[in-house]
Amino acid sequence: MKSFFSALLNFVVGTGEALFFLGDVCVHLLKGKIRWGEVLKQIYEQGVQSVFIIALTSFATGAVLALQGYVMLNRFGAKENVAQLVALSLVRELSPVFSSFIFSGKAGARIAAELGTMKVSDQVTATRTLGVDPVEFLVVPRMLACLMVLPGLVVFSELVGILGGYTIGVLDAGIQSSAYIHQTIRAINFVDFFSGFIKTLFFAAIIGWVCCYQGFQTKGGSLGVGQYTTKAVAFSYIMVVLFNAVLTKIILTFWG
Repeated sequence: MKSFFSALLNFVVGTGEALFFLGDVCVHLLKGKIRWGEVLKQIYEQGVQSVFIIALTSFATGAVLALQGYVMLNRFGAKENVAQLVALSLVRELSPVFSSFIFSGKAGARIAAELGTMKVSDQVTATRTLGVDPVEFLVVPRMLACLMVLPGLVVFSELVGILGGYTIGVLDAGIQSSAYIHQTIRAINFVDFFSGFIKTLFFAAIIGWVCCYQGFQTKGGSLGVGQYTTKAVAFSYIMVVLFNAVLTKIILTFWG
């Protein structure tokens, strides 16, 4: 029982510290203290270097969706609806969630490891000594880059995934190219795209927040860097899944 209350107390304290950390970041953003040169550097490191793996996984996901959908729908003589199945699945759910997972595992882990290494090597303390706020210098550019990069990666993922579904639908299922494109365009409306885009903004903020916070909490030398980086990615995955469920319920309640 004592260990339970101790764990609960640590959870409450850790959550409070994380929220204060997020508040500090928001204050800097509202003050406009943004180092745009560092933001552009982070956009390149987080975004451009993630394009290939996002494209590969998205194409495969769209192709698998089309294959599975074709097998199931063909039993009911509705194989033409494969395009709608692929497009809606990717835009509403799969691309935002899968891209966030990949982004967290690649860019998020990098953020946590970089900041963790700076923390254990006293570089964060050195920035304070030089009169520079480490949150302004190290955290704000990384979080802003997350908010800018992930939505673009998700849109790219949706397009590549639809291309993967198109390839299987036309070459394997025998659906006419024009019919597949027409069904895809007709399937997606503004609410479908908007719902996925709103989720992506939340996921980007969560990943940036969790990974930067875990990086700043790192201790224990090089071993600690690995441990806190793993925690950052794991917590990001959990938060993305939980917030996805909550946001999906809210979006379906108000927009359907």
